[in-house]
Amino acid sequence: MKILLKLASYLFHPLWMPFAGSLFYFLFTPRFFPQEIVKAKLMAIAIITIFIPVVFYFLLKNLGKASSIFLENVGERKWPLFFFILLSVMVLNQVLTLYNYPALFYYFTGILLSTIVAYLFTWFNLKVSLHMVGIGGLLMFIIGFCIYFHLYFIYTISFLIVGAGLSASSRLYYKAHTKGELILGFLTGLIPQLFMLSYWFTEYRMSDLF
Repeated sequence: MKILLKLASYLFHPLWMPFAGSLFYFLFTPRFFPQEIVKAKLMAIAIITIFIPVVFYFLLKNLGKASSIFLENVGERKWPLFFFILLSVMVLNQVLTLYNYPALFYYFTGILLSTIVAYLFTWFNLKVSLHMVGIGGLLMFIIGFCIYFHLYFIYTISFLIVGAGLSASSRLYYKAHTKGELILGFLTGLIPQLFMLSYWFTEYRMSDLF
């Protein structure tokens, strides 16, 4: 059980969630995109949301500003979260367009809002669970995706719900968060995505008219 909880900490790390949502979108969206475009977009998103943050983390670690990749101290989170806000803006401005990728564009808009909220919490010395922020946002995005396109990825949604439970259990087991921080983190990830659903649902209806 200890190994499973440790594995969950890494498997459901928030850094993977933006790329996981993007991969899911390009794999299962009914819309056609050229294979070269898909590969280029996924590569760009992986570089911006995974590779660059990891490099930034090691820079902070060498400067003594971060002790672990889980950013257990509230003070350690301010710079990484602020930096990720900038990276999310970069994805929205340079990689995705509202017209061509409305669902994915609003997914990253939700990620941006969640990151801003998590960043603001650090100024009030509140440490929300970033694991729960990431998986909560991804779960809501996939549920919205399934509702709009009338698809039934029951096993995927079930897997994410189990993953959320394992991730929360892992955070509690390693005393990284309290129950309140886990719930607050999950809502921080889920609510912005829920709020964005109405926008990208409308965008798809408008695009279907042309």
